[in-house]
Amino acid sequence: MSKERSIHIYCMPGMAASPKIFEFIKLPSPYVIHTLSWIPPLKNEPLANYALRMCERIKHPNPFLVGVSFGGILVQEMAKHIKVKKVIIVSSIKNNSELPIPMKMAQKTNAHKLLPMQWIKSLDALALFAFGKGIQRRLEMYQKYLSERNPEYLSWAIDALVKWNQEETMEGVLHIHGLKDTVFPIKNLQQPFLQIEGGHAAIISHAKWFNKELPSLLGKLN
Repeated sequence: MSKERSIHIYCMPGMAASPKIFEFIKLPSPYVIHTLSWIPPLKNEPLANYALRMCERIKHPNPFLVGVSFGGILVQEMAKHIKVKKVIIVSSIKNNSELPIPMKMAQKTNAHKLLPMQWIKSLDALALFAFGKGIQRRLEMYQKYLSERNPEYLSWAIDALVKWNQEETMEGVLHIHGLKDTVFPIKNLQQPFLQIEGGHAAIISHAKWFNKELPSLLGKLN
């Protein structure tokens, strides 16, 4: 009997978040989960160049790429450089028209450049920015998932998010989104997307849903 071939899934966390956000995601064989971490951006590095460097960390051919929030944007950019089975984005956006109005305004005004990076010293503020308002009652628990607090990285990431220039949705992207997401409100999204319970931190708060449903979804996509 031939050995079942592994199916590799690379998971990218959201802005400021660590791979620990995937700690509750457990998928059966033949799926093998690999988590990615943010790497320091080069000065004024375009997102496309950053994505190309991140592709060097993909060690298996034709994997699934899963990205959460800003990580969802990054894996879409990575898929422009390497062959993948499928891109799955969670609590993210498919093109720049899905950005919330304040971020669209920042594209033109550069208002985000005026943000004092000292705010990252407040873990409460950073947690709310990374995971949305839905986690206010459990801020202390969610703070453990924040590992990327470097001001240069955060400044680069916020700028890359606001100025993301993808106008057309990438073909075949599977988009999973929480009904109560406050970072990327569901009212701004275009079909198709799969609506689930939860907010921006659904990958953590609703891990049981992902564990139950992802094998079926990936099987259909494989």
